[in-house]
Formats: sequence, C-alpha cells, structure tokens
Amino acid sequence: MHQDDEEYGPLTGFTVGVTAARRAEEFGALLERRGASVVHAPALRTVPLADDGQLRAATREIIASPPDVVVATTAVGFRGWIGAAGEWGLADALLTALDGAELLARGPKAKGAVRGAGLSETWLAASEAMAEVLERLLAEGVAGRRIAVQLHGDSLAEFIGPLRAAGAEVRPVPVYRWTEPEDIAPLDRLLDLTVARGLDALTFTSAPAATALLGRAERRGLLPELLGALRENVLVACVGPVTARPLEERGIGTVQPERFRLAPLVQLLCAELPARETEWEIAGHRVAVRGRAVLVDGGPRRVTPAGMALLHALARHPGRVVSRAELLRALPGGGLDEHAVETAVARLRTALGDPGLIRTVVKRGYRLALDPR
Repeated sequence: MHQDDEEYGPLTGFTVGVTAARRAEEFGALLERRGASVVHAPALRTVPLADDGQLRAATREIIASPPDVVVATTAVGFRGWIGAAGEWGLADALLTALDGAELLARGPKAKGAVRGAGLSETWLAASEAMAEVLERLLAEGVAGRRIAVQLHGDSLAEFIGPLRAAGAEVRPVPVYRWTEPEDIAPLDRLLDLTVARGLDALTFTSAPAATALLGRAERRGLLPELLGALRENVLVACVGPVTARPLEERGIGTVQPERFRLAPLVQLLCAELPARETEWEIAGHRVAVRGRAVLVDGGPRRVTPAGMALLHALARHPGRVVSRAELLRALPGGGLDEHAVETAVARLRTALGDPGLIRTVVKRGYRLALDPR
C-alpha cells in the first residue's frame, strides 16, 4: 500500500503527554486510536485506601459522631471509602451513620456511587461544581452542623474554609491521598520533553497532578523553562476548571471540554491540535506540518526527527533562504559540518516524495519552493 493511502486519524503526527495515574491506559488508548503518539508519566500515585491510617481514623470518628451532612465529591472515591470500610469490618456501621445524614452529591457519577451503596442522595449538583454545593449549604445555614466532606486528592480549602467561617464543624475525609511516584524517572523524562518543545499537548485530569508537575519542575530548577513552554508552545488540556486552577494561577492558558470527562477531552484535542497545523502550497502540492508529522496532499509521510527539525526550520521562514549554518544548528544534537545538512536534506526530499519541494540556492542554503499566490 502506498504510504499516502494509509489510514490516519485527526491526531496523526501529534505527541500528547498524559499525566494521569488513574484510567491512564484507557485515556492513552483513546488518543492512540486517533493517531496520537502518547507519552505517559503519572505525576502522582495514590495511597491504597485499605492501608491509609488517616482514612480509617476519619471513618471511626464519623461512626462515633454521625454527621448532619455528607458531601460525596467523586464516584471512585465514595465507592473506595465504602470498600475500605468493608475491609476493616466497619461498612455496616459507616452506612448506618451516613444513612441518617443529608447526602449531597457533586454530579451524576457521585450520585450513582451513593445509590450503589444502598443510600439515597438528598440533592444533586447538576453543574458538578463544588461552588454550587457550597452555595446551597450556605444558603440553608450551616452554623452548628457537622459536615463530612469526601476529599478527592485536594484539600478543598476554598470549600471547607467558608463552611467553617459560617460556623460549621467540618470533617474532611481523605478518601485517597496522593504521593510522589515510586519511579520518578518517567515524570522527569516528560518534563524534559515538554521543556524541549517535544510535546504538542500536555493533559491533566486532576489538580494534584498539575501541582505535582509544577512542584517537580521547581525542585529540578526547570520551572521557568516549563512555564515558557506551556504558555507559548504546548497546548495544555484539562478535564475541567478545578483541574486547571493550579496551572491558570501560574498564567498558563488551558482548554477544557464542556463535559468534564475523558472522551470529551479527547474530542477537544482532536479539534484543537489540527487547527494548529501549518499548511502551504509548495511545488504544486499541499503540505501540512502537524506536530512531528508531515501530510503531503492529505497523506502522512514518515520523516525522521532530523528531517522534521529541518522542515520546522525552513517553515519558520517560508519561501526565504535558510543558510546551511542555521540548518546545522537545528539538527538534533547539532552536526559535525554542513555535509550533515546536505545528507539530511536529501533524506527529507526522499521522504516527502518530491525533491522539488525544497530548492537549493547555490552558495546560500535552502528554501521551501512555495507556489506564487
């Protein structure tokens, strides 16, 4: 089969970083099915619930002093809490304590987990926003009330603080806690790749993961470089506004799907990344550069990293002559002499399928053979 006839997806040629710990395999598969190259490096790992002494202590406290209100924030967290209580022989006592409370669910998934435990929610936050839950609680009055809040990897200080200020007794329930990955090397490689502008997009599905990546960059002395890459070159895609907050507080623009789910996040990337590709009419062909791939007349071409580096250097000055010295500097790892440029250009011409796409300008360098407009 001719290479131009091979199937390719909307993310063909783009490299996407995935920082998620949970459901990373599913997320990565969704991206790869659409043609993306995926680099996965979990920014965090979760402490196993059954081993978490803080969660066990909070559970015993809630059983001993049942709350007036319980806020279920995530489905996986609520289910995990009940499951961990079962391993400790405390599930029945916990369910009894929760059954007598006003149960508020942050979104349909949390509601499903509540009902799956044999309980009934009193109210559902349709927006899935903690701000809506807080507004309801403050409107009905919380002074003197005991409120248990199931955390989801975040301290929820902006939610808990106003409740306490209004007179509530708030018991955070750390259903799952985050800690540094056991193997930090993949995260360091992802950081290095991001700083080097080797990613087209970097994705986040939790605020703690975003905070962890920024923290790791700061500890390695790479924070200014990381912020520059994320602000100027790499598309930052977050599953929702809560996840995006630590990044936006650093002046990093983000994109978010309307529905805070993995599938809509993938669909958003399928729309945003192709819109960033650069396209020209060159020597009678339609040539598009997208990420680390080239499409010639709509078909993908396999181009080496050295070829892509040269093409990006030429594309920064479309139609203008780029010197051999400048192209030499663009080659990965540099090169020994300008002969390396000639070799790389020859291979690039072969990969593109038409030598006429790149013109040699004698004694000066090379240029893209843009068609006159």
